Amino acid sequence: MSEPSVQLKWNSYDYIIVGGGTAGCPLAATLSQRFKVLVLERGGFPDPISTRRDSFLLTYENQLGSNTLVQGFVSTDGVRNGRARVLGGGSSINAGFYNRASPQTIADMGLDGSLANASFQWVERIVASFPELGPYQRAFRQSLLEAGVTPDNGASYDFQVGTQTGGTNFDSQGFRRPASNLFVYGNRTNLDVLLYAQVELILFKGLRAYGVRYTDFLGLPHTALLSRHPKSEVILCAGALGSPQLLLLSGIGPADHLTAMGIKVVLNATGVGQQMRDNPTTRLVILSPSPVESSLVQAVGITAAFGTYIEAASGAAAAAIPGAPVEYILQKAAGPLSVGKLVLGSTNVRDNPIVTFNYFQNPQDLATCVAGVNRVEEAVLTNAFRPFVFDIQPLPSGGTVGSPNRRNPAFAPTLNATIATYCVTNVATIWHYHGGCVVGQVVDSDYKVLGTQGLRVVDGSTFVFSPGTNPQATVMMLGRY
Repeated sequence: MSEPSVQLKWNSYDYIIVGGGTAGCPLAATLSQRFKVLVLERGGFPDPISTRRDSFLLTYENQLGSNTLVQGFVSTDGVRNGRARVLGGGSSINAGFYNRASPQTIADMGLDGSLANASFQWVERIVASFPELGPYQRAFRQSLLEAGVTPDNGASYDFQVGTQTGGTNFDSQGFRRPASNLFVYGNRTNLDVLLYAQVELILFKGLRAYGVRYTDFLGLPHTALLSRHPKSEVILCAGALGSPQLLLLSGIGPADHLTAMGIKVVLNATGVGQQMRDNPTTRLVILSPSPVESSLVQAVGITAAFGTYIEAASGAAAAAIPGAPVEYILQKAAGPLSVGKLVLGSTNVRDNPIVTFNYFQNPQDLATCVAGVNRVEEAVLTNAFRPFVFDIQPLPSGGTVGSPNRRNPAFAPTLNATIATYCVTNVATIWHYHGGCVVGQVVDSDYKVLGTQGLRVVDGSTFVFSPGTNPQATVMMLGRY
């Protein structure tokens, strides 16, 4: 691996992968077993701080500067968010939870279940294991069961309704195992990985991609070319913001928008940048009367009736104040029906595109959030959770743990309305946004960009539904599939 000021290994490549992230790393490892592969990653190596579980929040909050591991952005909805800018992509900065897509989601994606399962196992041998739960995570897990999130599914990588301990990409010492660890499967002779290589443009002859233009850390321009083999491809793995943004900058997108931005239209592809979704999330912050371990997401409650995922974090990994006994309980609405869009704000690829998610535009999403928060409150009020919450802890529906409004019949008629206001006021992201290059509108079932040759997209921008409780397992699986 090298910075792009170093000369490329070859004059041309069978595959050029744009983005050395959660999809790009396993894809490069797989393809390099038989082909010459170039990976162009706009970021650098993970720094020593980011590799530690306890530094999760610190890494995410550090968004100032042009070379931080997280590039922050704010959607037009006003919700603060972030995107990876580092080798390994989101797997190098996320909370590490590993949960496969459900069999139904795999079928809906048009994938072969047996091949998907083998691909998941290929990933798991290197980057996943089951965590050892500490006192807080054990209590949280039990509180879900007592609150009716059943059955108890033990420890599993599989997506199952009920409560389970999931996988993690942190090892037993708290060190991260990002997707770039999957390079161990690759043929290093065939693999060329360049860091700080910002791809600016896909190069076309007619409608066939033949290479990319990129700049190095110093801003010097370079060109990388595909071989003349008819199956050679540029494959975008730049994520749900980066991939549609790069298509637009390269002239693939809605013609009226491209023309307005002064970009030559290569193909009028109206679906590029459309169908953007983000799972609305709420976070209940709790100050604990008991010490809590440093933990990120380890256990999850998957509800059947109303489609939410309930997770928790605690201690140094999640606290803005070092040493504070802080807990978070998060609930994420699965499969939001509200959709938004992505458009260019400038023609500089380093600038974030303009993104709108339209949280709660569809009333069903708000109803899902209300149901999820109701279940979170029930978990907080269980006997299992008592050692980790003060009686004076306020609740979203009003009142406190010691005197909850939800236990007072006088508040029953307005309880859900109060929670709905809480959902809207406190909406946040859990960084699982997706869409912009969805299957059927921008790419076909093989992820080839419709109307072009030699160009694919393989990442979360192709999703209409975020798979699993955390999509990273499925994204890595797709890189192998």
